[in-house]
Amino acid sequence: FLSKKKMHLPTSFLAVLLMVLLCSASVQEILPGLFLGPYSAAMKSKLPILEKHGITHIVCVRQDIEANFIKPNFPHTFRYLVLDIADNPVENIIRFFPMTKEFIDSCLATEGKVLVHGNAGISRSAALVIAYLMETFGMKYRDAFSHVQERRFCINPNVGFVHQLQEYEAIYLAKLTIKMMSPVQLGRSFSLQAGMPGSRKRTLEEDEDFGAMQVTAAQNG
Repeated sequence: FLSKKKMHLPTSFLAVLLMVLLCSASVQEILPGLFLGPYSAAMKSKLPILEKHGITHIVCVRQDIEANFIKPNFPHTFRYLVLDIADNPVENIIRFFPMTKEFIDSCLATEGKVLVHGNAGISRSAALVIAYLMETFGMKYRDAFSHVQERRFCINPNVGFVHQLQEYEAIYLAKLTIKMMSPVQLGRSFSLQAGMPGSRKRTLEEDEDFGAMQVTAAQNG
């Protein structure tokens, strides 16, 4: 008969497995004051750890069917933002980006510290943090993803969230462009895009002024 041989897993595989387990069970500081992690880090038994990190705000990501076991455990200790988001590729997560950014910004502005968590801290919560970095620092999706992954390497937003984050890149870059434009530039941009008659009139007047300047310059030359 064939003898049974013991299977030995490579040491490197065991090391990676251990690191993944540690990553998925703990929180990581992505930016000064901004933490990302799983719900297990925000359970009732983890209050001392949360206080040790100086957490003051918590973004709790869950969907309806998770509400029984993922909940705000310390409503009198921390300020919460509870978001109903399914870890589903067809879920519209972009609509939650503005309120998440406002909540995180208000926390950091008062020198607080915020934990963003879902169930595992891998997909939904990671997507929210990536979006925050993108818009706050004008980063591209790839760069923001790399920054978060370097600090919490077990993140893995679902494919639908990845596509939405890539789409969001164009959205927030357009917002930044508008913010950087002067009121005059902004007015001209909207007028030209809308094809307003007044805009065309101004353009013709400017062309006439420019032509007159060229004639004067030729005469003086």
